Amino acid sequence: MTINETLIPGVLILEPRVFTDDRGYFYESYSKRTLAEIGIDADFLQDNQSMSQKGTVRGLHAQAHPFAQGKLVRVLQGSVMDVAVDARVGSPTYGRHVAVELNAANNLQLWVPPGCLHGFVTLEDNTIFAYKVTNYYDKASETGVLWNDPELAIGWGIAETEAVVSGKDQVLPVFKEWESPFTY
Repeated sequence: MTINETLIPGVLILEPRVFTDDRGYFYESYSKRTLAEIGIDADFLQDNQSMSQKGTVRGLHAQAHPFAQGKLVRVLQGSVMDVAVDARVGSPTYGRHVAVELNAANNLQLWVPPGCLHGFVTLEDNTIFAYKVTNYYDKASETGVLWNDPELAIGWGIAETEAVVSGKDQVLPVFKEWESPFTY
C-alpha cells in the first residue's frame, strides 16, 4: 500500500496495491497491521455505507468528543469528490481543506482523523460510498459547517445549482461562525 501525505497533518491518501488478471482484480482494502505501521492505531467500531445519485452532497460533518470519529472512506461504485477540513484549533492548517476524487477505478481511500470535518459530493448516479469509523454515531454529538462556505473555497467539482443537499445540511453555520470542539 502506498501512503500519500496531504497538506493537513494526519489526513492521508491510501493507495492499495491492486492485483489484476483475466478474472478481474484483488486488493487488500483494510489491514489493521498496515495502518498501525503508518501510525493509524484505530479500532473501527462501525461500518457505514450510502448510495447516492449524482450531485448529492453529504457534509461537512463531524462528531464532538466523546464521540469524535476517525474515518477510513472509499468508493465501491461510482465516484465522489471527498473533502476533509482541518477543524483542530491550534493546527497549522486550521480551516484548510484537502479534496480528492475517490472512485471505483482508482481504489483510493482517505483517512480522516478525529478533529476534521468530512464531506463528499457524488459525481455519478448510483455511487456507493463506504466508510469505517472509530466511534459510534451519537446524535447529540453531531456538528458541522455549511458545505459551500465561500471562505473555505472548496472545489467540489459540481455547480451549486446541481447540488442536492439535505435540509439539515443547508442550515449549518459557516466556518468562521462555528465553534470548533476540537484542538490540535
